[in-house]
Amino acid sequence: MREVVLIGIGAGDPRWITLEAVDAINSIDVLFVVVKEDEYEQPVAFRRELIARHRSPELPDLRIVELADPPRPWRTTPDYPAAVRTWRRQRFEQWGAAIEEGLADGETGGFLVWGDPSLYESTLAIVQRIADGAPAEHPLSLRVIPGISCVLALAARHQIPLNRQGKAVQISPARLLADGVPPEVDDVVVMLDGKQTFHSIDPTGLDIYWGAYLGTPDEILISGPLAEVRDEVLRVRAEASERKGWMFDTYLLRRSSVD
Repeated sequence: MREVVLIGIGAGDPRWITLEAVDAINSIDVLFVVVKEDEYEQPVAFRRELIARHRSPELPDLRIVELADPPRPWRTTPDYPAAVRTWRRQRFEQWGAAIEEGLADGETGGFLVWGDPSLYESTLAIVQRIADGAPAEHPLSLRVIPGISCVLALAARHQIPLNRQGKAVQISPARLLADGVPPEVDDVVVMLDGKQTFHSIDPTGLDIYWGAYLGTPDEILISGPLAEVRDEVLRVRAEASERKGWMFDTYLLRRSSVD
């Protein structure tokens, strides 16, 4: 039996991994590393630091299998769902071939997954499909280890609960909020906002809790009434992105009129 383990590594602080994740880092024989087209040195160095900090030096060196990520065409395509399907199919085919070739019977392979593998991460869906399609004579099991997501890190850093008493909280990609926060939603965590949707929607009655580079030395936090701080968030975000060359951020929009 072969095994693949998806290891949630948190949002940016090398201490934000569980003891189970540490055990998994020490149990794997092969590390599959997805090298993205726009990969930056700091995230790469962070993964190296995790392995160096948490893997026993008495263990054999990990075999590293690099997976060059397919281009992400949805940034320019008019058909977003079709582009995502194509990209996932390409990942499935490439990763499936790499696992089949690189993982022998009795071995365990690992993926280090940013945040939590179950939240806004395609790795789990793709590897689950690969495991389900593995041949009966060469089976592949899957294990998933949770991590601290940017959503939980954001709430902790701002010292706020994600949900308020008796209320629900929604987690949404920014593209679904282009027309504003739906009237029936009081609290929404916004992910993947490359177009700074928070700056274009009606800010009336909304507070924002924004965070960038959570858990890293470059962490930035801004909060307040959206109408008052949205220009500041836009400016600080642009300056940080220009300075570092990349941006990891998320935020919570909360109706201030709701108890």
